[in-house]
Amino acid sequence: MPRVFITGLGFITSIGNDAASVTQSLRELRHGMVRYAPFERDEIPVKVAAPVRDFSTEGDEPEDWKTPERYRLRRDQLRSLSPNALYASCAMQQAVEDARLEPSDISNDDTGLYAASCGSPGMLSRILNRIHAQGVMRSPALGIVSSIAGTVQFNLVANYKIKGASTGFASACASSAHALGFAHDEIVLGRQKRMFVVGAEDGNLETILPFASMRALSPNPDPATASRPFDRQRDGFVGTGGATVLVLENEEEILRRGVTPYAEVLGWGQASDGHNVAISHPEGAGLRTAMLHALRTAKVGPADIDYVNAHATSTPIGDASECKALRAVLGEHASRVALSSTKALTGHGCSLAGAMESGFCALALRDGFMPGSAHITELDLICEGLNIIRQTHATAPGVVLNNSSGFGGANVCIVLKRPR
Repeated sequence: MPRVFITGLGFITSIGNDAASVTQSLRELRHGMVRYAPFERDEIPVKVAAPVRDFSTEGDEPEDWKTPERYRLRRDQLRSLSPNALYASCAMQQAVEDARLEPSDISNDDTGLYAASCGSPGMLSRILNRIHAQGVMRSPALGIVSSIAGTVQFNLVANYKIKGASTGFASACASSAHALGFAHDEIVLGRQKRMFVVGAEDGNLETILPFASMRALSPNPDPATASRPFDRQRDGFVGTGGATVLVLENEEEILRRGVTPYAEVLGWGQASDGHNVAISHPEGAGLRTAMLHALRTAKVGPADIDYVNAHATSTPIGDASECKALRAVLGEHASRVALSSTKALTGHGCSLAGAMESGFCALALRDGFMPGSAHITELDLICEGLNIIRQTHATAPGVVLNNSSGFGGANVCIVLKRPR
């Protein structure tokens, strides 16, 4: 099959706003959790989040938002942005520069963009409140474009003059992993030479707090221990936002342009639990099948895997089901393969997670390390037999898996390899 490579990365995250700072945080296990000011009201049962730093998107008008000095967006571009589309625009700029792409490489029939986002509930609520209070015609003309789930690809495709395939994915926390998988297929099938893959979330009160009523968020008020995947005392996830952009290209393009890729995307797999709208299958059935599909399409076996970046969000049920799925798939190699969840550092970015953590895996493959699973005080017995690393290993993995799971039992596994 035609080979697919990751040639560029862009990050706006709770642990860093570029590849260098993200890499340092992963190596040193620096987390992005804080006591989140919007959660300080007594009636709010959670207190910790992992917000993006150095951006201010609190005002009603995008023209009033503040971004780091390096980013420049025209006023007409700002008018249709949500916070997540702003983060995605900045991460896109990084990825384009990182991959050394020229405008002609981006705007052509052979380059497309797949994205994932839940939209911007905060923007949508403000628009609806304005309609009810002031009338329909007082609502922003581009309000709907800036608030619904497609806002990320709407803005990036228009602003970068993307002419190839473009669409959005909505499978909750598996969304941007689906985007990456299908982008890989577009290139393998010869329909595109290059694809941008984007995951982005607002990561503010309106996107995080609704999970509290599900008892999915950690009520732990300590930023240092609120997100602790695989720990016996884990009690829910910590919400985050931001954006990650990956540039995928075929082999012909990287040879033509003379660029060095981060990683090769060997293949991917997906499957559904068919179990519950919001709770993982207790035995991890769908994730197990997704991993087996991924290994088969990538033409590798458990003996070839060196590292797994787990979906593990720090929820009691989700982490347990993933551990069972991993033991079933890895078999006799389960005690050897390094395993961690970087959500202990970043929090859980929902539809952003798959792209962000695939980006982390690409950094690990390029720079030769495997990030540890932080904040574990007492390992849960359900993890017995798995090699969950608690400190970063300065060892270069050859092949890695990245798992993502979402509502409705959607499961995706991406297989990445250190490029030759």
